[in-house]
Formats: sequence, C-alpha cells, structure tokens
Amino acid sequence: METSLSRAFIALLKRDLQLAYRHRNELLNPLFFFILVVALFPLGTTPDKTLLMTMAPGVIWVAALLASMLSLDSLFRADYEDGTLEQILLSSHPLSVLVLAKIISHWLVTGFPMILLAPLLGIFMYLPTNGILTLMLTLVLGTPILSLVGAIGMALTVSLRRGGMLLSLLVLPLYIPVLIFSANAVDAHLADMAITGQIYILSSMLMLAITLAPVATSAALRISLE
Repeated sequence: METSLSRAFIALLKRDLQLAYRHRNELLNPLFFFILVVALFPLGTTPDKTLLMTMAPGVIWVAALLASMLSLDSLFRADYEDGTLEQILLSSHPLSVLVLAKIISHWLVTGFPMILLAPLLGIFMYLPTNGILTLMLTLVLGTPILSLVGAIGMALTVSLRRGGMLLSLLVLPLYIPVLIFSANAVDAHLADMAITGQIYILSSMLMLAITLAPVATSAALRISLE
C-alpha cells in the first residue's frame, strides 16, 4: 500500500512538472511579473541607494507574493476543466497526499525560481550580501507557505468561472503574516539585530501549513466538486 501510494505521489508530481514544462509561456508569466515589479519600482520612486536598500525586502516580498497569487490558477484549473481532478478525487489513495504532490510541483515551478532570482534582484536593489542571504532564507521558508495556503483558496474557487477576485479576498489576509515576518527578518539583519524569532515563527508557520493545508485543500476540493 505504501509503495503504491509513493508511486502515485511521484507519478502525479512528474506529470504536473511535465505539463508545466510543455506550457512554458504560462510558467514564465509569474516570473516575468516578479522581475518587472521589482525592476520598475526604482523608476517610479527614486534611484537613491540607501532608500532602495531600505525598501528592498518589502518590495521583493510583495512582488513574490503577487507573483505567487498570479500562478495559483494553474494549480487545479486545468485538471478541473479536463476531468482529471474528478479522477484524482475518485482515487483509492488519500487525497491529501495527492494534493501535496500538486502543491510541491506548483512550488517547484514558481517559488523555487523566485528564490534563484532573488540574489539578482537583491543586487539590483543594492542589498548587501548578508541581506541577500537572509532574503533567500525567508523565501525558502515563506514561498512554500504561499503555495500551501493558496491551494486552499484555489480549491474553494476552482469551480467558479470568475473566482479571481474571491481568491484574492480569501488568500491575501493569510499571506500578510508571511510578508510581515519575512521582510522584518531582512530589515533586522541589516540593522545587526537578531532574527531567530522571525525565522522560528516562519518555520512554525511552514510546519503548520504542511500539516493542515493538504487536508483543508482536500476538503475544499470535495465541497467544490459536489
């Protein structure tokens, strides 16, 4: 049973990654959005290095948050439209495990590339090396939370034709704590202050999201497809 479940998990993960690779244009849109928001910010404010360095953590994290929201529609929408989602729900395997595979694939094609792009954007915003490293650490802890929490909202609105606004209203309030603690951790490190508190909180939020989000998403999908 465990072997069968692990095979189903890996097969679904590979399938979603292959589909994302085939639709590279849709995959790149959130990443281009992430880059453009950060790149255009100095043009609309000021080129002052000190001010940009001060605002960099918040700007980069807001861009990552919005880019993650932009990519949520690809999590379940295509599977809902072609009937694959119903087949997943009818599977004999635990739905929460299969949902976790889809969330991981979503993070790998959205959150992970943003982590890789963060150093370049940090340099662009004049962040010092220690600030860039802390920024990447917060992204490593925070972007999975965005995917996990966003999956719940997407599952609730997957059957709605125009659920984008409702999705934003559901997800944004839950994203705010991640934004606050992540940006504050980078600011505190730049000010030579301890950041263990913020990192512990982000880690706890990640563990809580990994534990509860797949179960909540599974329940939301069942409700949406009834």
